[in-house]
Amino acid sequence: MGLIDGLMGNAGRIDSGKAQEEYQRLLGQEEQVYAAYLLVRDAILFTNRRLILIDKQGMTGRKVSYHSIPYRSITHFSVETAGTFDLDAELAIWISGSHDPVQKRFNRQVDIYEVQGILSHFVSI
Repeated sequence: MGLIDGLMGNAGRIDSGKAQEEYQRLLGQEEQVYAAYLLVRDAILFTNRRLILIDKQGMTGRKVSYHSIPYRSITHFSVETAGTFDLDAELAIWISGSHDPVQKRFNRQVDIYEVQGILSHFVSI
């Protein structure tokens, strides 16, 4: 992931094994990181049980918000692919009980169809 993409808030894929090690304290027994994406300081983890949104806050990033979304709570989602002039793809996830979707942007290095496939797989279980 390039510096410009990072500064613009676009997500890039990171190794799921490294994410498994780094965020082990967040994971339940036998929970595995299936895919992980990194923004500048934030992360998005797709595990075999839930979606975890990690938001580092403030100048130092010492305060961290962990948003856990069980896949069964996802009512629907949409993806928008990157265009010629719009270099990023977007993911919107609607959670039961919330009017507004959770939205994330991914750079061209991320296969948005893969992200959609991961969500489709886990939401349908």
